[in-house]
Amino acid sequence: MSLSVGVLGPVTAWADGDPVHLGGPRHRELLARLVVAHGRVVPVDLLVDALWESPPDGAVAAVRTFVAALRRALEPDRPPRTPPRVLVTEGRGYALRVATDADAFTAAVERAAASPPPSALSVLEASLASWRGPAYADAGDRPWLRPERRRLTELHSTVVERVAAARLDLGRPADAVPDLDAHITAHPWREEGWRLLALALYRSGRRPDALAVLRRARTRLVDELGLDPSEQLAALEDDVLRQAPALQPPDDPWARATASWGRSAGPRARLEATVGLLRSLSRTGAEGLTAVREQRLAAIAAAEELGDPRLTARVVGDLDVPGVWTRSDDPEQAAALVAAAERALPAADSDAVRVRLLTTVAVESRGLPGTRGAAAGREAERLARASGDPALLAAALGGRTLQVFDRCGRAADRDALGAELVELASRHGLTDHLVLGHLVRMQARSARGDLTGAGAHADLLDRLAVAHDRPLVGVFTGGWRALRAAVDGSPGAEEAFRTAAQLRRHSGMPGVEEGLLPLTLACLQVWRGEPVTPAGPAGPWAPWLEPHLLLAAGRPAAAVVAALPDPPPGLLMEALWVLAGSAALAVDDAAVLARARDALAPAAGELAGAGSGMLTAGPVADHLAEWDRRLGAGGRAAAVHR
Repeated sequence: MSLSVGVLGPVTAWADGDPVHLGGPRHRELLARLVVAHGRVVPVDLLVDALWESPPDGAVAAVRTFVAALRRALEPDRPPRTPPRVLVTEGRGYALRVATDADAFTAAVERAAASPPPSALSVLEASLASWRGPAYADAGDRPWLRPERRRLTELHSTVVERVAAARLDLGRPADAVPDLDAHITAHPWREEGWRLLALALYRSGRRPDALAVLRRARTRLVDELGLDPSEQLAALEDDVLRQAPALQPPDDPWARATASWGRSAGPRARLEATVGLLRSLSRTGAEGLTAVREQRLAAIAAAEELGDPRLTARVVGDLDVPGVWTRSDDPEQAAALVAAAERALPAADSDAVRVRLLTTVAVESRGLPGTRGAAAGREAERLARASGDPALLAAALGGRTLQVFDRCGRAADRDALGAELVELASRHGLTDHLVLGHLVRMQARSARGDLTGAGAHADLLDRLAVAHDRPLVGVFTGGWRALRAAVDGSPGAEEAFRTAAQLRRHSGMPGVEEGLLPLTLACLQVWRGEPVTPAGPAGPWAPWLEPHLLLAAGRPAAAVVAALPDPPPGLLMEALWVLAGSAALAVDDAAVLARARDALAPAAGELAGAGSGMLTAGPVADHLAEWDRRLGAGGRAAAVHR
């Protein structure tokens, strides 16, 4: 069951998305007091003081009654005489171990602060949608609540203003006006709200309205607070009066240049320019990545129609898109790209073009069985090293990182490739490959259990994303931070994984998104020894989740386990083997269990699945030890699903 508590509005809770009945006002006040403690223990005496100004006789017993009722509401399926996991007892007090919408809101604001405007806007708009009204709306005006309520109210106002600023930066001033108008009505003393509203109106072509807003701000501040407007507001009013050029967004030469190019360039020049544009688009975010997927094959077809095999080879090779995930976003297109690259190889007029084509084969064959992709990656690396061209070698190493999955336990090899890629890219100023290298190292260090080292790479990646406008980086670093929470045993790990899934939803990377959240939560539950609960369509990972879902529902699963295929090569191979082996243990399938054990043995020192940077099923060694005990005993493998 997925449980979360909401305080961004009336105090509430949700189980699997459905509201939980919490009881009366005292129950919700008690829950609010525990949320305000941010996971710390609150002694019973403080809870009594929080609920009553003059505690009645029996107040302590009443608190314990409220706690018991909340536990029944928050964990309705908890078996009798088992310790609670959500509202826990510690000493003479209680603590709440559950994610809240306020935690998610705060984390999203911090993440957006390190992101460029497009991705920051997406994160912040999603955060605002979670705001249901004044924080702790039905918890009264208690002294213990005021600081936290003020903090969240201030944070909400800041987010409204940051959303407006991002819309202005992205050339959408009219979209910023309605929210800002409501914002200054509710918070008339926030000068930044007035400033942004005036600027949004001016850039929307509403100069008189912009002046009226600034003069209204002056009147409110002077008449009601006795304060003069800030220098920033006064300067803006002067600029609006003068129609200062600085108020307009910078002139964009792009439209003029592309129009001229379209009129004057021939088909070959337009094609070559299109290839360069598509390469750049692939780095800009979800919309750009989707556009590249839609247009790559068309560009290659256009090159083939020109009848110049060498040009076709260069176009195919130059349309490489760096990848860090071992499942393709579009398997059919990937197969077509591999075929186009193979057709173009005989016409390659230099080793440089040949390296690009072989790298395309390696990248687009990722996650597929067979040896062609790995062989192409090795040949590309050999030719690139002989060429002495650092950019060519970086491209080849990037392709190799997606093909180091012939067996489990190769995180160290992938880490070495990532380290060389980082060093090479740093020395020669290759930004795309520097980002890719740090992503590979973040994943590989996680697989090796070095969360501190992985975190250093994640922090560097966030800074690179801001400096070089790489919004999709946040999808992977956000997923990694959820993984870190799970490894650290955070009670909010499940909610962190769900927040990370929201980042993936509009990333333009369906190969990353599809089925990953159900797989992530299943791995977490198997690691904890819990029944696997449904969490949505599992997509390509459904075969490995199905036996666990059947077992949790009390249905036969032996036939499904016996038919389990080997996991595909890739970042999730170890996690899928853990699911297969755990299911085999539960149904006493020694053959599948032995298969899983033998496959996972080379990864004994790793965290299963953590090489994805997105999820984990726990230390491989722990699973192997349990399986070895059962296999070594020579007896039946008793079910471990509890």
